[in-house]
Amino acid sequence: MSHLILQGPHFDGSFIEKVAALAQADGVQPLAQANVVRILGADPASKKEVQALCQQARVDFAYLNQIDNLSDMRVLAMDMDSTLITIECIDEIADMAGRKPQVAAITEAAMRGEISDFSESLRRRVALLEGVPVQALQRVYAERLQFNKGAAELVAGAHQHGVKTLLVSGGFTFFTERVQQRLELNFAYSNTLEVEQGVLTGRVVGDIVDSHAKAHYLQALAQELGAGPQQCLAIGDGANDLVMMAQAKYSVAYRAKPVVQEQAAFALNYAPLDGVLNWFRLSH
Repeated sequence: MSHLILQGPHFDGSFIEKVAALAQADGVQPLAQANVVRILGADPASKKEVQALCQQARVDFAYLNQIDNLSDMRVLAMDMDSTLITIECIDEIADMAGRKPQVAAITEAAMRGEISDFSESLRRRVALLEGVPVQALQRVYAERLQFNKGAAELVAGAHQHGVKTLLVSGGFTFFTERVQQRLELNFAYSNTLEVEQGVLTGRVVGDIVDSHAKAHYLQALAQELGAGPQQCLAIGDGANDLVMMAQAKYSVAYRAKPVVQEQAAFALNYAPLDGVLNWFRLSH
């Protein structure tokens, strides 16, 4: 039997009763947070029926064999674009130059997994940014970059319990450095856009942070901390996050593409990012 965590913007007692009955549960335990409930003794065999009911009600669910202590976790690895933040930065840079449709189409195909070579897709998109003034990056940051709901709370909760935070992005250092500073993240890795005479050249400097690089950075930090996959969390939304997510027991699809939803152990489609914290026992 498992614990079943339900969370979402809105659900009522009758919905909880339906889920508990479907899951043949032993009991229901409301948690301190609003709109979060733990159903005790849930039968994992009921997952498909519970999933259908939750999707209809726009509620996230998670089956857990046990409730781990968050303080026993060691690494929280996160994607940036469309995960920690609401935008795809490269698409917004392109928008400043009137080239968003061409760039966004490649981004979407890459995130859905339709373009298997992320590095090649990134080079194609960056090439379309040739000649864009570097000030466009500052405008995107100042005018368009916003954190997804619960991002700051998730990071603060991780830090409070001694979990190291790692930002691994196929995006750009201009943005990851600022996001790292604002959220006080422990580590951040991403790509560097080449700039000459105040404009983008359409090239990336050095090796590209692709799906395998993301996984490498997670593995390297886990090894340094003496942590196994059971002590790692990884959150992403696109196909290039899957190799990284496979290194973590808590692989989380956040508002993710179908290919990511299918392979992740958990999903947050309705609850904010800090909904992750509700799967753990928190000590203060």
